[in-house]
Amino acid sequence: MSTLLPLILIFGIFYFILIRPQQKKVKKHQNMLSNLTKGDQVVTEGGIHGTVAGLDDNVVVLRIAKIKDEDVKIEVSRARVAFLARGGELIEGVD
Repeated sequence: MSTLLPLILIFGIFYFILIRPQQKKVKKHQNMLSNLTKGDQVVTEGGIHGTVAGLDDNVVVLRIAKIKDEDVKIEVSRARVAFLARGGELIEGVD
């Protein structure tokens, strides 16, 4: 029994220091992705800033520029949206 106590203690420490915070971060990111709407300003994991122009189950269409009155749009995977931004300030997403 005395040899199991240190193992249980180490597992408990790892759980509260590593596993639980990561689970919270993943849940927060999934919540942010599920609440995306047209018009939201976002930043992708690759650093591309854009405005959500369209949404699908797994794809987000981002308007990233305007050239001669035409929108430049790209499609990115919904999971690759890292941050939600308002007024140029990152407010929600993966830390």
